[in-house]
Amino acid sequence: MASLLQKIEGDDSVLLRVTHSNLKSFNADVRFSLQTTVEGVKEKLWRKCGTSLNSMALELYDDTNSKISDLSDNSTPLGYYSPLDGYRIHVIDLDPSSVTSGGWLEDTSLVEKYTISDEAYQKRDGTFRKFKEKIASQNPSEFEAKISDSYMEELCANIKVGDRCEVEPGSKRGVVKFVGRAESLPPGFWVGIQYDEPLGKHDGMVKGTRYFQCPPLHGAMVRPDKVKVGDFPERDPFEEDEI
Repeated sequence: MASLLQKIEGDDSVLLRVTHSNLKSFNADVRFSLQTTVEGVKEKLWRKCGTSLNSMALELYDDTNSKISDLSDNSTPLGYYSPLDGYRIHVIDLDPSSVTSGGWLEDTSLVEKYTISDEAYQKRDGTFRKFKEKIASQNPSEFEAKISDSYMEELCANIKVGDRCEVEPGSKRGVVKFVGRAESLPPGFWVGIQYDEPLGKHDGMVKGTRYFQCPPLHGAMVRPDKVKVGDFPERDPFEEDEI
């Protein structure tokens, strides 16, 4: 029935859930054109999960979690396999030395942290601490206002969870996952974003506090003045290469 409706309405795309062999928390809904080849599907998924095309194997499952087929022929259009909305593509990373292996993308405790002593940091120029000290010394009242609990609250009036958005700098696109104050961040209002591509810094957890859930390296907390909500569909990676 779903495929018949797609033909009647002229819809040549399908919304599939994507999982990954190495990233257990990776679970994304991605829309694909049925005309896209398997190689094109891999190209789009590479941008989302980090597994290279040559190391990527794909499996297609239906909505009952039964395997339908291996997507092994790179030249075959996705529509050949007759996927429907709600079906699942499972990404298998065949490279044992892949960036996704070892669990460090999901468990930040495995990543060696760079540390600097407070004394050494204080000697550096151009740090955020020096910037705050300069602003506070020039205009204490203005500085206090900028870091009040209601800082940028008015800019959140038209931003709500679920909105598509574009974030500056870089015109990064994604979806709003959190709006409000963040106890582990400076005072004022923040917007949590799940980027369409791995352009973020975390999975929705910041300094030990979880504000939302998203795939690793897709999450960011930004000030609302950096966020513009509206009709910002997910970019087709091939459009960026067209002239």
